[in-house]
Amino acid sequence: MLTAKDIMTKNVITVTPDLSVKELAALLLSHKIGGAPVVDADQTLLGVVTESDLIDQSKNVHIPTVISILDSVFFLESPKKMDMEIKKMAGRTVRDICASELVTVTEDTPLSVIATIMSEKKVHTLPVLAGGVLVGVIGKTDLIRAISQGG
Repeated sequence: MLTAKDIMTKNVITVTPDLSVKELAALLLSHKIGGAPVVDADQTLLGVVTESDLIDQSKNVHIPTVISILDSVFFLESPKKMDMEIKKMAGRTVRDICASELVTVTEDTPLSVIATIMSEKKVHTLPVLAGGVLVGVIGKTDLIRAISQGG
């Protein structure tokens, strides 16, 4: 059975939180990748930034639905979500737009678990850690390549 170690990209292109959004877009295009791990000066994994994060900057703001009852206002959706969307749309650096809730796998994670994570959590760039250290990354292309080869 194939594991993360078998399908991951080992030469990981990482970005720093202070990289501009424009530079990030150029980097993703030039390397033909869909995302990159975000690391600090000590190479500690801070988050992941993807093409979707860039695309989010150009979308329309979704205003939460509210109901007014007896002079009280009730949000049917989280206003916090709207705040996060606006922050992302106005972001100028990777720090402003990256996902900081880390979803990672280890080198021994089976292919079926990786596919499940990507599908259910809607993440398409998965950092691979060994002993807490970034050793690789798995993108959609890596997973599709493994599936096409009978993995």
